Amino acid sequence: MKYARLLVVLSGLLAVVPAPAVAQSGDQRIIEAREALRTGKRDRLEALARRHEAHPLDAYVEYWMLTNLLARRDEAPDQARIERFLKAQSGTVLAEQLREGWIRRLARDGQWTDVVGRYGELRWPDRDLTCHYLNGRLLLGDQAALVEAMDLWRRDARVTDACQPVLTMLVAAGKVSADDVWWRMRRALEAGRDTDARRMAAWLRTGAPTEAAIRQASDKPQRYLDRLPVNFSITRAGRELALAALAGVARQDAADAHRRFERLFDRFQADERAYAYSILGWRAAEQHLPEALAWYRAAGSVAMSEEQLGWHARAALRRADWKTVRKVVESFPAPLQSDPTWIYWLGRALRAGGDEAGAVYQYARIADGIDFYGLLAAEELGRSFALPKPDLDVRQRARQLVAADAGLQRALALYRLDMRTEGLREWNWALHGRDDDFLVAAAASAAEAGIFDRAINSAELARTTVDMELRYLTPYRELIEPQARAQGLDLSWVYGLMRQESRFVPAARSSAGAQGLMQVMPATGRWVARKLGEPRFSVSWLQEPENNVRIGTSYMRLIMDGLDGHPVLASAGYNAGPGRARRWRDDRPIEGAIYAETIPFDETRGYVKKVMANAVVYGAMFEGKAQSLKQRLGTIQPAQ
Repeated sequence: MKYARLLVVLSGLLAVVPAPAVAQSGDQRIIEAREALRTGKRDRLEALARRHEAHPLDAYVEYWMLTNLLARRDEAPDQARIERFLKAQSGTVLAEQLREGWIRRLARDGQWTDVVGRYGELRWPDRDLTCHYLNGRLLLGDQAALVEAMDLWRRDARVTDACQPVLTMLVAAGKVSADDVWWRMRRALEAGRDTDARRMAAWLRTGAPTEAAIRQASDKPQRYLDRLPVNFSITRAGRELALAALAGVARQDAADAHRRFERLFDRFQADERAYAYSILGWRAAEQHLPEALAWYRAAGSVAMSEEQLGWHARAALRRADWKTVRKVVESFPAPLQSDPTWIYWLGRALRAGGDEAGAVYQYARIADGIDFYGLLAAEELGRSFALPKPDLDVRQRARQLVAADAGLQRALALYRLDMRTEGLREWNWALHGRDDDFLVAAAASAAEAGIFDRAINSAELARTTVDMELRYLTPYRELIEPQARAQGLDLSWVYGLMRQESRFVPAARSSAGAQGLMQVMPATGRWVARKLGEPRFSVSWLQEPENNVRIGTSYMRLIMDGLDGHPVLASAGYNAGPGRARRWRDDRPIEGAIYAETIPFDETRGYVKKVMANAVVYGAMFEGKAQSLKQRLGTIQPAQ
């Protein structure tokens, strides 16, 4: 009851719909400056930059003017003006971003001494900026940069425009062998990055495949294999491109790729056959084929990526082969073994093998987490999830500090003016390295302002202070609860899904075009609206929270009805489509947790686990009692 009273307090703090933003003096100048930047009206932007006003975002006008100048190829940047801005804005995200833009411009202009000199002023340089820096050092004769370039190669061999010169010099210096280049080409082609592969081919001194051949093997792998010349296996390039084409076929149909591989088996060398089997096992595991484990065994000890290793364990999970699960997970490299996913499943495998003490040890490592595997591990130790008691004083202890923090105030002003990208950068910059009191107070400030995604994310950053009210907000309840009730849906599941879809941002829009609180695709919304007899449907109509929730919950009901009424299947169907969710079932009953972990789409796999974990927390919040994730996951029945 105490927690229920606290929820009433919080519901009063959070409006059902965020209050309209209150304009401040000087807002119009900021809006005009942003529009001038967007439309390329330099004179207008310059005029606005010369005017200064007491506004939290005053510096943005000058920043936008300077970024506009840096983008112009026809004139040199005004170095003195940039230096003045960097000095005046020292320590801010604007200074960091302007410095980044300046270094990119210096690299484009070939001013490598300045690139090297200014790189050390960056707080968090990205990969391309690091490549510019290393390239500058190498061009200036600093061969010690090759050591750092090798670290870059080992971590990530993507070949961006910025990094290509550095990686090329690394190969030219003999630090990278031809075998290593071939392996990197394999990894690039596995991932469909044929542009990277074509760039890497230029690093091979002899026997390199042509760009056209790489493109053909990557773009049309079936046709490429069908037209293989009789003597393709004479050269390494011929064999590698055949392997790349087999990998491309396996991505869509591992069984077809295996049939083709069998016909070509004798043309490959032993290590190449092992590599082919590692690809076949990986893709067969994703496609839930029973041959997956046999093909992984045939691969032997060939080097595999973390993704391939993970799917080896998932293939064993799908078959309930606990002995193999244990063997595979214990062979993982240390960083992968420490992932909560594999800690949990190793615990399960140990328990299945009779090692109870070993299982308890693994569960205890992650049982305090509020994520999918933390909740499951706690249940294995006999603990259902119950809400921790909130400490309402925490929010107040840093409230004055938050109110005085210029970065957060700039972020709030940017959000108020609907400049979400800039607001996000300011917000993240302001929170970096802050203590839990500050993070929770910032989260509370964001919640009060209706910036629910920042409230949730900020509260989650707190390491020891767990404020569940802020991590699991319940805005729009007056809109959501009646719709959930009308559709016969579990309110905690609806909130769990919505939290994952949009973090309660009504203007959220995905790259694919999904709209609003429940991220409804326009085509889906139109289909559901027709079923509801709603004649007013339009994409803009979907952006209204009330309409979005009505369409979204109706779609959830339709999916549930077509997927055995099971929330795990329905969550997968909401994200990836009900047809896929149906196909991912097994030919026998399997645990909901195994179904979730063996979803072949990375995004959907993570999505389902987060939605179901969210639902447990919301269930405890709404019902006021302990919850079981295992019970919610249940068993997934085979297709009828």
